[in-house]
Amino acid sequence: MKSWERCLHACLFEVIALAMLIPATSWIMGENHSLMSVVMISVSLTAMAWNIAFNYVFDRLVPGDRITRKLPIRIVHSISFEAGLLLVSVPLVAWLMKCSLWQAFLLDAGTALFFLVYALAFNWLYDNLRARWQQQPA
Repeated sequence: MKSWERCLHACLFEVIALAMLIPATSWIMGENHSLMSVVMISVSLTAMAWNIAFNYVFDRLVPGDRITRKLPIRIVHSISFEAGLLLVSVPLVAWLMKCSLWQAFLLDAGTALFFLVYALAFNWLYDNLRARWQQQPA
C-alpha cells in the first residue's frame, strides 16, 4: 500500500471513529462535548501517527496480499496496535482531563475495546472495498 493511501486509510478510520466516540463518551462520562472533543481529537491525532508507523512496520513483518489475511492475523494486528497506543494515550488523557492515570486508563480501556471491534471491521471492509476498486477497469 502506498504512503498516500496509508494516510487516507488513517484519516478515514479516525474521522468515522470520532463521529461515533465524541457523543458517546460525552454522554457516558457526563462531560461536555468540548472537553471530550479535545480529548478524543488529541488521542486521535496521536493514534493517526501511531497508525501510520505501526502499519508500515506491520506490513513489512507480515508481507503478502492483505486481502487474504485471516482472522487470527487481523486479531493480532488489532490487539498489538491498541496495546502500543495505550502506552502513549493514558498519560495524555490523564493530563487533558486532570484525572488519575487509573481513571484515564479506564476511559482509554473502554475506548480501546471499542477500537478492537471497530478496527477489525473497518480494516476488513476497507481491504475488501480497496480490492474491488483496484479490479475495476480504468
